[in-house]
Amino acid sequence: MMNQQEPIWTKSFISIAITNFFIFVVFYALLTLLPIYVLDALEGTSTQAGLVVTIFLLSAIIVRPFSGKVIENIGKKKTLVFSTLIFALSSFLYMFIHDFNVLLLLRFFQGISFSLATTVTGAIAADLVPAKRRGEGLGYFGMSMNLAVVAGPFLALTLHQYMAYNIIFLVFGVIMLVGWLCGMMVKNLQENAAPSVKKSFSLSDLFEKKSMPISSVGILVSFSYASIISFISVYAQSLGLIKTASFFFVVFAAAMLISRPFTGRLFDKSGPNIVIIPSCIVFAIGLFSLSLTHSSWMLLFSGALVGLGYGTLLPSFQTLAIQAAPAHRSAYATATFFTFYDSGIAVGSFVLGIAAGALGYSKLYFALGIFVLLITLYYKWIANLRQKQKAANIQVGMK
Repeated sequence: MMNQQEPIWTKSFISIAITNFFIFVVFYALLTLLPIYVLDALEGTSTQAGLVVTIFLLSAIIVRPFSGKVIENIGKKKTLVFSTLIFALSSFLYMFIHDFNVLLLLRFFQGISFSLATTVTGAIAADLVPAKRRGEGLGYFGMSMNLAVVAGPFLALTLHQYMAYNIIFLVFGVIMLVGWLCGMMVKNLQENAAPSVKKSFSLSDLFEKKSMPISSVGILVSFSYASIISFISVYAQSLGLIKTASFFFVVFAAAMLISRPFTGRLFDKSGPNIVIIPSCIVFAIGLFSLSLTHSSWMLLFSGALVGLGYGTLLPSFQTLAIQAAPAHRSAYATATFFTFYDSGIAVGSFVLGIAAGALGYSKLYFALGIFVLLITLYYKWIANLRQKQKAANIQVGMK
């Protein structure tokens, strides 16, 4: 019972959560501003504007599988300090770039530091929270990413109204330097070392195999969620609700904030199924609601449902991925989960864009609602396999 009384909100946990928040604020701010910058300042095309987003995600996905090995070799604290500093410095460099090809190189380079930084912050957060409160703790930590979805674009679009691009990039760099300083304040990290046995290169040097089943559920959910972050503004514009669209993620974040303390504790107390299955269903209902939207209140109502559903799933899946792995492999588990997650977003943005052109956004969201219900069945199958494996291991241990 004493473990359940161990605190979550230690100085180090607060520091790593703030660092993670600033990383994602700058990430989403750049994601919002750079396409405008390419079209406006560089006089680029819409294809080039999309490419500055794609190249960043591509480098992050390529590097993510290797990040666990990097963290294991040089340690979590050193990786945190190095990757966040590089991410901050590269944010300043946007001030000096006036060529599109050089911009792409910077985006690719910054994507590498982003991949390392977000992998190590997740691994550190998992180590800092008490094991028996991991669902609750990582749920709170996940709020830093969800809040950044609102704060980043809002910051970028607000500054764009009043400041020159160079000043905006300067602000982004300063914000990330503050995040770097917060990361420096993280103390008493337990570097869970694996037995030092030399071996040939294998899949385990890139991925945590035990985290793959739940990560396969995560990639399907993030694939579906790509329709929200990529097309919600376009869909709202087609409905004549573009002004309301700016509040969609505000409602999303509010719903997530209200539910997070309860869902995290319920996850730890009663197990993942009682949280994940209803959250999948609520996410699906949110997508169905989007497909039927014709008014502002219905768009915002859909945002609340998506926030309650999807906003709970991401930290829940991340927690299960880390719980499935040995303690010294937490960085690999985090890297595995986010490799799958990032891939779902990247592939979803492309594939669902094609589907939207063929079906229209309303039918797309309805189809995705059905898809998420099928994901719920797939998760239940994965969960049943996990329970059978646990039971088998217990029986073997008793013999």
